Amino acid sequence: MIVTITPNPSIDRTLRIPPLQRGAVVRATSATAEPGGKGINVSRALASEGVETIAVVPVSEASAGLLAGLLGATTPLDPVTITGELRVNVSLVEDDGTVTKINEPGPPMRGEDVAALLDRTVEWGARARWIVACGSLPPGAPDDLYAMLARQAPAGVRIAVDADGEALRACMGQPIDLLKPNRRELEQLIGRQLHTLGDVVAAARGLIAQGAAAVLVSLGQDGAVLVDDGSATHAEAPIDDVVNPVGAGDALLAGFLAADLDGPRLATAVAWSVAACRSPGTRMRPLRAADRDAVVVHPEIESERVLQA
Repeated sequence: MIVTITPNPSIDRTLRIPPLQRGAVVRATSATAEPGGKGINVSRALASEGVETIAVVPVSEASAGLLAGLLGATTPLDPVTITGELRVNVSLVEDDGTVTKINEPGPPMRGEDVAALLDRTVEWGARARWIVACGSLPPGAPDDLYAMLARQAPAGVRIAVDADGEALRACMGQPIDLLKPNRRELEQLIGRQLHTLGDVVAAARGLIAQGAAAVLVSLGQDGAVLVDDGSATHAEAPIDDVVNPVGAGDALLAGFLAADLDGPRLATAVAWSVAACRSPGTRMRPLRAADRDAVVVHPEIESERVLQA
């Protein structure tokens, strides 16, 4: 089993629009609403491919019903009851694929909410291969929430963290098996820009020196880089039929975790990301052979390769 924890879940509304003009009335050509939050997205992708998973989320009783209704029978959900309304995030997807996201902050968490969320996650972790801590933290949650989870996790279960800002920084020096930043998040963490693949690998090795067992960096059109104590690998999938890149990073992480059962890990991860990019919403459609065939795994890191903007 893979347990995901999403401290700041949401309803994700995706609006497809013509080119965005600030200050103008923009009429959407289509609109969808889906349950959101990185951990939920990871669990949805895993469940769609038959991998056993549970998504632990803090929500009010009313919001739990709304989330469960949107998920239907696709993804097991375990709500931890708190007060406050579920946040709504809006993604504006233009015809050329440009995405603008507007994210609400989420309801505040009290100390007892944090304790209940950690206890429930650790309880599920006793039967899990991975606990995956994902996404932003709501107001009131401590910056070291994910680090606390890593310290409290049952022995033998592996911990993955997909976070940014102070939540990611607080994980430095903690027993984390996998960190999954994107390029921007990694740049913010180390305080400098990363222009080449070599820069990314060097930055990832710096995180490993501080205690992480492995680092998976998502690089958008440049694919992804996996770095551990003994190796570094780059894989990409040059495709020209991207429908919606929102959720591709979550699918990348889900594919990596699922590859414990069906490797190779980085190639599988990127294939899942391709499937997400070819899906109209944040829910990854079923993986196809064409998604796997699109992946190119490079035998060596091209250190001087300049990353796309």
